[in-house]
Amino acid sequence: MLDDNDVIKHPSPIIHHNTMKIIIHGGFFSESSTNHETKVAKQQALLRIAKDSFEYLKTHTALETVVHAVSLLEDDALFNAGIGSQIQSDGKIRMSASVMDGSTMKMSGVINIEEVKNPVQVAQVLLQYDDKVLGGSGATNFARQYGFEKFSTEIPQRRSEYEAKLAATRIGTVGCVALDKDGKLAAATSTGGKGFEMPGRISDSATVAGNYANEFCGVSLTGVGEDIVSGAVAAKIVTRVTDGFPIEKAFEKTFAELKPFDGFAGAIAIDSKGNICHQDSHPSMVFASYDGEKEEVFN
Repeated sequence: MLDDNDVIKHPSPIIHHNTMKIIIHGGFFSESSTNHETKVAKQQALLRIAKDSFEYLKTHTALETVVHAVSLLEDDALFNAGIGSQIQSDGKIRMSASVMDGSTMKMSGVINIEEVKNPVQVAQVLLQYDDKVLGGSGATNFARQYGFEKFSTEIPQRRSEYEAKLAATRIGTVGCVALDKDGKLAAATSTGGKGFEMPGRISDSATVAGNYANEFCGVSLTGVGEDIVSGAVAAKIVTRVTDGFPIEKAFEKTFAELKPFDGFAGAIAIDSKGNICHQDSHPSMVFASYDGEKEEVFN
């Protein structure tokens, strides 16, 4: 039984109620925080993709829809995933992505995959295999063997940023959570990394800290991967909802537990009742949600 002593007070997350739902995030604003045009472009892109993906959701499962939505985000160079991915310290681009089907509780992912346009689609294929998370050359080779063609994800903006050795940390990830007409939940998350990281660094995006779903709740994270892993954020939120916490209380308690180490994270979620919730520890994250009638873009 949940009582007041179980919940640490924290600024309340935003929550919305309904049935079939979709919410997506495009990471934190980072480099666009001082560029109004880029910020508006990201907001417009998120709303467009949210609406497109909701239409897709009408005739597809939650699992199929989160892969569809994240693929669209990976295809948009505004976001740090897929073709917009950051460049690591050795000059190469390596990406990570995962997907989790809440109805089966199966998760799959790729870590540090190279030259694949849509890592989330490779993660989806891995759901049918016993070995569900592949890293590095193993992930890349699997993608080639499965028919994913070699694709250069580098764009001029990222190369110029790399060559200028920008000092700012890139805190960008994309993700989607969906609840379908049959009440099934799924989550997917994809990232191009933080930029200039050491080769071999592993983010949260292909772990249960950054992407998790079951029959009760689905969650996708963005922020500093190391902080998200330290806080086990996605798995904690889903576990608390499963154990009876209202989704907003699960968010409040989990985000309060990031405070001792100033954890930098943002999360989106939907529970099995259709409640949408999102919160960030350092407000600058962008979200969009759509339910067929009401559209919302945040930040």
